[in-house]
Amino acid sequence: MALISQLTACGEPSHATLRFGLASAPVTLDPRFATDAASARIDQLLYRHLVDFDQHFQPVPDLASWRQLAPDHYRFTLGAAGRQFHDGSRLTAADVKATYDSILDPTHASPHRETLAMIRDIRVVNDDTVDFYLSAPDPLFPGRLEIGVLPAKQIAAGRAFNHDPLGSGPFRFVSWPEPGRLELKRLRDGQAFEFLTVRDPTVRLLKLERGELDMVQNDLPPEMIRYAEHHANLEVLRGRGTNFTYLGFNMQDPVTGQPAVREAIAFALDRQAIIHYVLDGAARPANALLPPDHWAGDPTLPEYPYDPAKARALLKAAGYRPGELHLVYKTSNDPFRVRLATIIQQQLGAVGIDVDLRSYDWGTFYGDIKAGRFQMYSLSWVGIKMPDIFRYAFYSRSVPPAGANRGRFASTVADHLIDAAETVADPEQQVDYYRQLQRYLWQQLPYVPLWYEDHVFVARHGISGYTLARDGSYNGLEQVELVK
Repeated sequence: MALISQLTACGEPSHATLRFGLASAPVTLDPRFATDAASARIDQLLYRHLVDFDQHFQPVPDLASWRQLAPDHYRFTLGAAGRQFHDGSRLTAADVKATYDSILDPTHASPHRETLAMIRDIRVVNDDTVDFYLSAPDPLFPGRLEIGVLPAKQIAAGRAFNHDPLGSGPFRFVSWPEPGRLELKRLRDGQAFEFLTVRDPTVRLLKLERGELDMVQNDLPPEMIRYAEHHANLEVLRGRGTNFTYLGFNMQDPVTGQPAVREAIAFALDRQAIIHYVLDGAARPANALLPPDHWAGDPTLPEYPYDPAKARALLKAAGYRPGELHLVYKTSNDPFRVRLATIIQQQLGAVGIDVDLRSYDWGTFYGDIKAGRFQMYSLSWVGIKMPDIFRYAFYSRSVPPAGANRGRFASTVADHLIDAAETVADPEQQVDYYRQLQRYLWQQLPYVPLWYEDHVFVARHGISGYTLARDGSYNGLEQVELVK
């Protein structure tokens, strides 16, 4: 979906700075170390990658096309586009090798090293060709090469890409004069952009209304979006998203480790009411981590219906009388997330589950989740493209810091299905294994799926051409214009 201004575009682009409001600042501009959403989305603008993804999240060529020469051998051939770094030097296969070698170097402690650990060797064939040799066959391998390519000479020189990036993407770095203000320039026309961090959503919208910002994406509560839709000087664009919101459980806890308790919680939640009345319809119910139209998704999975009577019956069968079951539910102190958690607390209370809701600043909350200091929590997975997320989130050996199995879910069945899906050569069998895995997770409920949140872009009049991506990227800035 694209945002079309009601004004008439002029022939020449305006070079006035366009200001994009962020809820949180990027942590790093080095794609080898980026894990937060803001960093990943900015890095997509600064760097080019070997692969990209289509609308069903299948890997497609970006910098390079590829051939599988053997089960453990892939050859990538660089094309013509995106081959010039912003300092004028040419991007070659040696830069690809240096980028991935540095990620695999344990002394650099890249958080992406584990997902690329199957790479046994990288060899440069010529300036346009690079070969990857794997320790074992991996049908998912091409999709893993989505990290921005850095220049080899600058890596060797120890350049601090985190604050002084150099890529070959559609935007180049200008300056980062303070943590809350980042300046980039679009290469095709010289359009200047500022990314300004404004944490409070009310202040962010007020700045947009006053013309101190030109556009924002997401992180606005529904009532502010409704206000913007009726504002004479603002335009709103909505698009379907894939960000997956869920309730997570500590599977080693004596209470939340009980399947009947987790199942009762699933039946106690009225997702449709929350989506309609609280999210203003800007979401769709989820039944698995991957959306049903993902190539590895399962469109046949049913939703857990809202059935409070069944929830009470499950709790009674588990030996809990009304009010006897007490749970601590942790969330961040973001006001809208606290509001959602409060509604979940009320819905669980209606079936006899007493919920102690505790909200924390992000650092404390996330630290507790990674350390396993919780019974129940809510979070969202953002921008998921690859089904290897199942290994990262649910494999027995992926407990932090080795992965994101924060609930300590341990299942030989899930491990076997993950291993099988990642090693089978036949694409149809691979999809079947992933669907079996999702049905199994739907039954076991290490997560209670809640919803996939839509993306919302709000801009002042005169902003034209922005397109929302399903993964929430900022790639629409490549075409956005300020018209007169």
